[in-house]
Formats: sequence, structure tokens, C-alpha cells
Amino acid sequence: MNKKIITERIEGLDLIEKLKTITQVFPGKVVFTTSFGVEDQVITDMIFRNNIDIQVVSLDTGRLFEETYKVFNSTISKYNKSIKVFYPKTDAVEKLLTEKGPSSFYESIENRKECCNIRKVEPLHRALTGMKCWITGIRAEQSSGRTDMEMIEEDHGYGLLKMNPLFDWSLEQVMEYLKDNNVPYNQLHHKGFISIGCEPCTRAVKPGEDFRAGRWWWENNSGKECGLHTHGK
Repeated sequence: MNKKIITERIEGLDLIEKLKTITQVFPGKVVFTTSFGVEDQVITDMIFRNNIDIQVVSLDTGRLFEETYKVFNSTISKYNKSIKVFYPKTDAVEKLLTEKGPSSFYESIENRKECCNIRKVEPLHRALTGMKCWITGIRAEQSSGRTDMEMIEEDHGYGLLKMNPLFDWSLEQVMEYLKDNNVPYNQLHHKGFISIGCEPCTRAVKPGEDFRAGRWWWENNSGKECGLHTHGK
């Protein structure tokens, strides 16, 4: 089923009904990837609280913040639901660290993208294998490269449809939802961390800086993306 048909089918529905409709179209073939950011926590709450048949998975890079793991634990405790975890392949991580050490990503954009590919992109490929629809928590205002996104997109790289339920939400709307529904979220957001990834590659954002300035802050003109959502662009 293509993008146009799906878009027409969910038009006018609220977000909960849109998610439910996607599972009716692709039963057992819908996956949501969470990094436990505030946007992802909104979608996780919608899925778990309404018992929607969407598989919730996460990519554990092995370099996450302690605060991120606390959100992970609080989430499975609150909803009494499981989140499937995908780790990077051990042999690839061992080879990378043996040959280049634990901090090679600081040395060049190529090295950083190599690390992202091993720890995030390859595990994502495994998480999406066999799926027909991929749910994400990305929003259009999160970076200039995402401003042309839509709620339903065709991801030719992974060969599936991608649904971005919060694509037109503001950060204020996200935080209001979390507060109103008592959803656990990462406390680093109160310390200047807006986009939270791996601990060595994320810093707090200073007043007036771009939303993505805290990610790979030592790089210039790299696009500030890890490759999860830009492979086909």
C-alpha cells in the first residue's frame, strides 16, 4: 500500500486512531524506534497506554548517558511493557576500538560516521528487517534538513513506509503532553540538553544556539546527522 492511500486513510483521525489504523493496514509489521527522547516518550505513551500493536525497539549503542538508562527503566516499570533492544555487533565494535581506540570519532567526520554506522545504522537495519512501516519521533523543526518532511513518507532506502506522527508538533506541545500524562523523560532536558544521543557526542546547548548544536559539536558542515534518517537523501 502506497503513501497516498495511507495518507488518505488516516486523514482527519487523531493520533491514537492514526497509529491504530497503521497496524490494521500492516498487522504485525509496524515498528517504533525509541531513543527515549521527549518526542519518543510521547509516542511510547500512546502505544503502551492504548495497547496498540506496534513493536517498540531501541538501539543501545553502548555509549548512552546514565540518565537515558534511567528513562528506559522508568518506562518499562510504568507501563509493564517490554522494549526490544538491538546492540551493535560485538566483532565490529571490537575491531573499531582495537584499530582506532575508543575516541576515534573526534578525529574526523569519516571516523564519526563509521562509529555511527556500527553502533546505530547497522542495528537499525536489523530492527527494520521484515517490517512494513517504521514509526519515528522526529519533528520538522528539529533541523533544517527535516523541514520538508511529512507524516507519511516512502523510505526507499529501507523499502518501507515511514510515519512521523509528531512531525508538526512544537517542543512546547511535546513537553505539555509529557506533563499532562505524567510520562517519564530524560532530566538532562532541564540542563540544556535538547537532542540527546551518545554521551561522548552530546553536550548542552547554549542560549541562542541551534537545536542540533549539541550533537557532534566539534564538526562543521557535517549535516549533524548520524545516517538513520538521511541515507536515502
